[in-house]
Amino acid sequence: MVDYHASNNQSLYSAGEQQIYMEQENDWDRDLLLDPAWEKQQRKTFTAWCNSHLRKAGTQIENIEEDFRDGLKLMLLLEVISGERLPKPERGKMRVHKINNVNKALDFIASKGVKLVSIGAEEIVDGNAKMTLGMIWTIILRFAIQDISVEETSAKEGLLLWCQRKTAPYKNVNVQNFHISWKDGLAFNALIHRHRPELIDYDKLRKDDPVTNLNNAFEVAERYLDIPKMLDAEDIVNTARPDEKAIMTYVSSFYHAFSGAQKAETAANRICKVLAVNQENEHLMEDYEKLASDLLEWIRRTIPWLENRAPEKTMTEMQQKLEDFRDYRRVHKPPKVQEKCQLEINFNTLQTKLRLSNRPAFMPSEGRMVSDINGAWHKLEGAEKGYEEWLLNEIRRLERLDHLAEKFRQKAAIHESWTDGKETMLKQKDYETATLSEIKALLKKHEAFESDLAAHQDRVEQIAAIAQELNELDYYDSPSVNARCQKICEQWDALGSLTQNRRESLERTEKQLESIDELYLEYAKRAAPFNNWMEGAMEDLQDMFIVHNIEEIQGLLTAHDQFKSTLPEANKERESIQAIQAEVQKIAQYNGIKLAGNNPYTTITPQSIDKKWEKVQQLVPQRDQALQEELARQQSNDHLRRQFANQANMIGPWIQNKMEEIGRISIEMNGTLEDQLTHLRQYEQSIIEYKPNIDQLEGDHQLIQEALIFDNKYTAYTMEHLRVGWEQLLTTIARTINEIENQILTRDAKGISQEQLHEYRTSFNHFDKDHSGVLQAEEFKACLISLGYDVENNKQKRTGIMDSDDFRALLISTGNTLGDAEFARIMGIVDPNNSGAVTFQAFIDYMSRETTDTDTADQVIASFKILAGDKNFITAEELRRELPPDQAEYCIARMAPYTGPDAKPGALDYMSFSTALYGESDL
Repeated sequence: MVDYHASNNQSLYSAGEQQIYMEQENDWDRDLLLDPAWEKQQRKTFTAWCNSHLRKAGTQIENIEEDFRDGLKLMLLLEVISGERLPKPERGKMRVHKINNVNKALDFIASKGVKLVSIGAEEIVDGNAKMTLGMIWTIILRFAIQDISVEETSAKEGLLLWCQRKTAPYKNVNVQNFHISWKDGLAFNALIHRHRPELIDYDKLRKDDPVTNLNNAFEVAERYLDIPKMLDAEDIVNTARPDEKAIMTYVSSFYHAFSGAQKAETAANRICKVLAVNQENEHLMEDYEKLASDLLEWIRRTIPWLENRAPEKTMTEMQQKLEDFRDYRRVHKPPKVQEKCQLEINFNTLQTKLRLSNRPAFMPSEGRMVSDINGAWHKLEGAEKGYEEWLLNEIRRLERLDHLAEKFRQKAAIHESWTDGKETMLKQKDYETATLSEIKALLKKHEAFESDLAAHQDRVEQIAAIAQELNELDYYDSPSVNARCQKICEQWDALGSLTQNRRESLERTEKQLESIDELYLEYAKRAAPFNNWMEGAMEDLQDMFIVHNIEEIQGLLTAHDQFKSTLPEANKERESIQAIQAEVQKIAQYNGIKLAGNNPYTTITPQSIDKKWEKVQQLVPQRDQALQEELARQQSNDHLRRQFANQANMIGPWIQNKMEEIGRISIEMNGTLEDQLTHLRQYEQSIIEYKPNIDQLEGDHQLIQEALIFDNKYTAYTMEHLRVGWEQLLTTIARTINEIENQILTRDAKGISQEQLHEYRTSFNHFDKDHSGVLQAEEFKACLISLGYDVENNKQKRTGIMDSDDFRALLISTGNTLGDAEFARIMGIVDPNNSGAVTFQAFIDYMSRETTDTDTADQVIASFKILAGDKNFITAEELRRELPPDQAEYCIARMAPYTGPDAKPGALDYMSFSTALYGESDL
């Protein structure tokens, strides 16, 4: 049973109101009390009510008017229900002793603000049933009914309202009073079922069987609720109007029995709320740890790939690397950018929820802080930038190597073709049997060969220089190039030696030979350089070229035009040389001379000159076509440059402008936070809708890279620059939206009005002179002073932003000192990381934290104490009975065994568990 004296001093009635109420209740129709049916009901009810309390003292009464006559049990009853000690009773059996004891009881009742009307000690001692029942009813009113309070109503009205509220959902129940409304017994059953539905099957009760209904309620209440049977079903049913006082007395027992369950339910709800917050925070922490771990693992795997600088041998392999890098940029990295942004948002939201629920800040595992992730991300972007530069440099290098290698092969092939058979020719001994004219011819021929040999010296040197450059650029096939170059150089040295030896041999016999055919000599001398010129022209016309812009290809076109302008003069030279050979033939025919084979001074025949001339004529238009095609390609590349530049020069300033607008929006105060959030989300949507322009620019950039364009004079923006700017823009708008959401969350949780929030933002912006979005320590101190915040006493004296005169006056009045120790404590709250700056979120958290009603460790301990029945420990059975299953098991798994002096088997320590929930010790 619940003690009624626990709240005796907490009545909602004033002393005057209590007196009026008690007078009204005592002004009853005493004649009605003599009605046999009512008197019988009151005797039984009042006797059972008294015994329900006296049994706590180990006694009871049998006859209510007889057993209270000596005043002893009456005093004992008052001590039990009030919890107070009465004066020591007199143990004598004389009438005067009994009267004195009863007077002590009546004086105690009067001391509780109850005015006893027409009730004297002599009447009680004489066993006056009417007075005795009136006295007991007065006691019941004062200690069992008066303190009942429901929605600003108390006592009888409060008890009636409580019954109406609890039985409202039940059919056939309409409680309007404390007599007729209870005759059918359904109201009693409804009260029990509302609080303990497992005890009664209400749907099986019938309105036309009141006796069964009443007996069922009385038996269930006595057996399971410890409420003694105070009424008889037959008395109630057979009485036209059951006694109101008897019914009220019995119903009040139900109120007090169930009020304890209601307190337990409130305590359980508080614990459920706290545990739900803790479980949600733990879930958010686990999500953060997993997302951070996955992102760091991806960065850890990606950085070695980006730092790998192992070059490939061919252009195709390097272009495949570039394509893989593009896939990384387009496919693999963007989702990770979103994950990183979401990670920061989740972290900020979690910290805000922890602050609002008065929990300690979340500290991620070592190496998984936001700063660690940002550091790893910065390292990733550094490796990414270096990798792209390396790829482009390697492609340029391989392109250069391929060009040089092809040039080396062409020149080597031409040289090898020229040297073919030269060693055999130089080793001939034909001069030993030759005539003078033949010797002279051989000498002249040798001179022409030396001229030709000297002309080829440049080509050999070019071949060696190209081979050297290929070695310096680490060409993959350098060994074969070196071997071929070595062979050419060794052969060239051998030709030089052989040439010198043959000249010496010819000069020894030259004195014996005098005549020489001047025409052959002239032909040979003019044919050799012309032949070399044609070979050089053919080589130049077939030479590979590589250009990177229109100016370079136009330079080649100009040089080619200049070369074509020399062709008419070269053709005249060719015709002159052919005319010499024709003159030789004419003279031979005229003089009947039989020529011994070809010109003895040269191997260059008129046919070879004509053939090479035709070859030159064929190569010229081919060269024209190749140069024009390259010009078209360079013009196309220039178009791609302009196309990319036009887009980049619009997108770059657009991104910069949006970044500045976001910064401006974040410190302006246009409308409510919801309006600002709506505006920012619309702004974010407009930014997202701009994404096709970025995608189009990415397409243009891909075309430029596929065309191997490495520079762009029409814009200062690079795709990397714009890509980073775009990612920063998305991150900034998402972070700004998250800040507004956290401000809304803080406002709703802390109960901050829109005017207060506007005032805080106005003051914050006023002292944020550099518009950085944070306040330095001195700016924050000045801001607190401007708001009239007394840091010495930790309270705000006034509101509103001061003007300059007020602010100076306040500085003078405070001596411009706010208490270093107190200000350091405040800075420790708003800036736990010691960064020296205070964000707006931290600012409003601090300004509103003192006014917020949040759950504390002491409140949770008090709630557990209620569930534990005022014990210092709680059992698993009690937790499972009072809490939902998942939260009960959560507590059982985390509560340590209780080790206090009153410990019992299975006792759990709820005090240390509650303290750990708020970070005051380890859970």
